[in-house]
Amino acid sequence: MNNLVYRDISIMEEAGGCLLCNNPPCTKACPHNLPVDTVIRSLRFENKAGAANRLPQKIPCGTCTSKACMEACLKKKINRPVPIDEMMEETVSYQKVKPENADLSIIFCGVPCENPFFLSSSVVGSNYEMVAKAFEMGWAGVAFKTIGTFVPKEVSPRFDALRKESVPFIGFKNIEQISDHSLLENLGFLKHLKRDYPAKVIIASIMGQTEEEWTYLAKLMTEAGADIIECNFSCPHMAADGLGSDVGQNPELVSAYTRAARKGTHLPILAKMTPNIGNMEIPAVAAVKAGADGIAAINTIKSIMNINLETFSSGPDVEGKTSVGGYSGKAIKPIALRFIHSMKTCDKLKEVPISGMGGIETWRDAAEFLSLGCENIQVTTSVMQYGYRIIEDMIEGMQLYLSIHGLKSVTEIIGKALPKIIPAEELNRDSICYPRFDKSKCIGCGRCYLSCYDGGHQALRQDEETGKPIMNPGKCVGCHLCLAVCPAGAVRQGVRVAKLEEATG
Repeated sequence: MNNLVYRDISIMEEAGGCLLCNNPPCTKACPHNLPVDTVIRSLRFENKAGAANRLPQKIPCGTCTSKACMEACLKKKINRPVPIDEMMEETVSYQKVKPENADLSIIFCGVPCENPFFLSSSVVGSNYEMVAKAFEMGWAGVAFKTIGTFVPKEVSPRFDALRKESVPFIGFKNIEQISDHSLLENLGFLKHLKRDYPAKVIIASIMGQTEEEWTYLAKLMTEAGADIIECNFSCPHMAADGLGSDVGQNPELVSAYTRAARKGTHLPILAKMTPNIGNMEIPAVAAVKAGADGIAAINTIKSIMNINLETFSSGPDVEGKTSVGGYSGKAIKPIALRFIHSMKTCDKLKEVPISGMGGIETWRDAAEFLSLGCENIQVTTSVMQYGYRIIEDMIEGMQLYLSIHGLKSVTEIIGKALPKIIPAEELNRDSICYPRFDKSKCIGCGRCYLSCYDGGHQALRQDEETGKPIMNPGKCVGCHLCLAVCPAGAVRQGVRVAKLEEATG
C-alpha cells in the first residue's frame, strides 16, 4: 500500500479481507490503544470519513516495531495477517469530517421513526432478546418475523451462500419458513418490546391462509401494540395452500387478503411484494385499492444454486435434496432498485410510501434506495453475515454523507434519483462518450485490451513496451467495457462528441 494513487482500491481490498471478528484480538493487542477493529469495519462498510474520524491526527503505526496487532490477527491462521499498520496509515490520509448532526428522523406511513434503518421480517428479528439488542444498538424499527396461526416444521440445514473468486457471500439462499414460535409466544414478544421500547417502531408481519385468518391476525397484532401491519404476500418457499409468493402474483388474492386485514386493524398496512413476477405494479395497485397504505419490496427471489458436481445435490443440502428457495444479498440490489423505480414512476403508486429492501449492506446502499423514492429501508442478509453492529456505520455514514453535501435531513435525498432514469428511447443516441485513459495509473495489465478485443469492438491495442492501451477512435463506440474491467481505476469517462453522419449511397 502506501500509494495514494491506489489508496481507495487497496484499502477496500484489505478491509474486505478482514474477518471482522467478534472481540477482535488486534484491538486488544494494539500497544497504542487504537480502535483497530472499528476503523477497519467502517472502511468495509464504506464509511471512510467515520474511519478517519476515529483516529488521532498522528498515529505511531509507521514506527511501531512490535506489530502486535498483526501478530494477534486471526487471519494469520488462514494465510497472512491483515496489513493493519498500512491500513491505519492510509486511513489517516482521508479527510476528517465534522458531523453536523444531520437529522435522520423520518415519518413513515404517519409513524415517526428515529432513523430509516429497520430489520426486515426474518430470523434477525424473531424474538424479544434479539430485537431488544438491535434496538439498543440503534435500529429504529423491526419488521418482526412473519407470524401465522401455525408453527411450521423447519428443515436442517436451511441456509447456503454464493461465492465468487475470493469474495464470500455475494448471494444468499434460504429455505426457512415463517416464525417457529407459537402465536401466543409471538404476541408476548410484541407486547414486551412495545412496553420496553415505546419509541421504536414495530411492524408485525403476518401471513394467513384464509380471509378470516388475515382479519384475525391483524386484530391480534393491533392489540399487541404493533405500529404497522405488514402482509407477507411474497415468501418464495411457502407457496402452498394460499400462502406466500403465489399470493403476490395474483392481484385478486392480494386484494382480498388486504381487504381482510384492513377489517382487523386501523393501523397502516404494508403489502410485501414478490419479485417473482414481471410487473410488480399490478398487485401493488390492487393492494392499495384494497386498503394498503404502503408497499414493502422486494422479498427474496426464487432460486436454485450451488450444484455439487460430485453428488449433484444442491444447497442447502437436506439429505441430498433441496428445494427452490429465496435468494437475497448484495447481488439482488439492482433487481430491487428496478422494481422500486417501476412503482415510484407508476401514476397510481408514485405517492404511496415504500419500505425498500433487497441487497442493502451499507449506508450507501440504503441511500440509493431512498434516492429512488423509498421512505425507509429494511435489512436482513447483511445482519446475518456481520451482526447488528453494522447499524453504527449505517447511521454515522449517512450523517457524514449529509454533512459533506450540506444537507440537513435525510428526507432531502428521497426521490432525487428518479428524474435521472428515463425510457431507453429518450437517451442521447447521437453522441459518443470516449473513455479517457490515465497513463499514470495504468499498470499495463492488458485487461482492457482483452475485454475490448474479445468482448467489444477491437478498439484497443496494447503497447508492446509499456503494456498500456492505445485507442483507435475510429473503432471505439464508447461502450466503456474497458472502464468496467480496469482493476486500477485508470479509465474514466472522457470527452463526449457528436457522432459523424454515416455515409450514404
